[in-house]
Amino acid sequence: MTTGSPTYIVTGGCGFIGANLVAELQTRVPGAHVIVIDSMRTGSFESLVNACERHSDTFRGEVLGQSIRDVFWPELLDRYEPEAVFHLGAITDTTVEDEAEMIEENAGETWPAMIEACVERDIPLVYASSAATYGTPQETHAKKPFPESSAGKPNNVYGFSKWLMEQAHSRVTRECESAGLKKPWIVGLRYFNVFGPGESHKGKMASMALQLTSQILDGGRPRLFEHGEQARDQVSVHDIVGITLAGAGLGDRKDPEPGVYNAGFGRSTSFEEVASAVRQGLGIADEERPTEFIPMPANIRRFYQDFTCADMSRAEAGLGFKPSHDPAEAVSTYARWLADQRD
Repeated sequence: MTTGSPTYIVTGGCGFIGANLVAELQTRVPGAHVIVIDSMRTGSFESLVNACERHSDTFRGEVLGQSIRDVFWPELLDRYEPEAVFHLGAITDTTVEDEAEMIEENAGETWPAMIEACVERDIPLVYASSAATYGTPQETHAKKPFPESSAGKPNNVYGFSKWLMEQAHSRVTRECESAGLKKPWIVGLRYFNVFGPGESHKGKMASMALQLTSQILDGGRPRLFEHGEQARDQVSVHDIVGITLAGAGLGDRKDPEPGVYNAGFGRSTSFEEVASAVRQGLGIADEERPTEFIPMPANIRRFYQDFTCADMSRAEAGLGFKPSHDPAEAVSTYARWLADQRD
């Protein structure tokens, strides 16, 4: 079935990043027909509606409310003939301890089937991996950016499930190359700590920017684990959407190099710096709402990443993408926006 308009498939399109991706896709590709697949485990139609509204638009595609495990990918791709598939659907709660469920949902037999169906039809496939695939690499102690080659020793099953996704991707690429075929257009993106509009439904998995802003707007003080020196690569959802679209040739470079890339800003921001940026965005002096520091629970400590920072050099070369939203400025802008939403 063809619609006469360019069609795209987005799994997890009712989630935080997915909804923002759908909205920007409709803006960037006029007349685009977007097929959203979402089990609604953590996503919501409201995320999709609100994301499109922020783009002064309405959602004009279709939503299939089902798990990707229930999709027969050859039939779906033949029916819609998409220009590209964006696979963001997954269990993203890093505290989930049911290893079998996490691995099956994120990297089970559906994932290789999706890859195979896209490769056979020469359809670009862009998927969400994660900075959790790094665990605690040697660069952590030296506070240096993580090159893509340092991944592979995740600290939790979520990171391991994403690593398994990358291994399936690598295996298909090797098989194609050994058979004398061109490298399949598959791009994996290791998302770092993403923040921005549309994440309010994520609860405890929401960004530190949202959590700290909410604490202050509720009349309290921002609360951090002792002593706020933990630092992550904080990246605006606008940059994440940009690099995701770039992976499908919808950025400055129309012929991106397939592979796995970091998707961050390229600079680490401490949580205390995030708190300061939030206060600045809300027009509150640091001494007016000083940070409250609390001990880190043991069950969190055992898989916690104290430091992350993406080396973005390969992404700039291979995808033609360079992030442009300074984290501190973007956090301040986001905090002001959250306050305005309450008003």
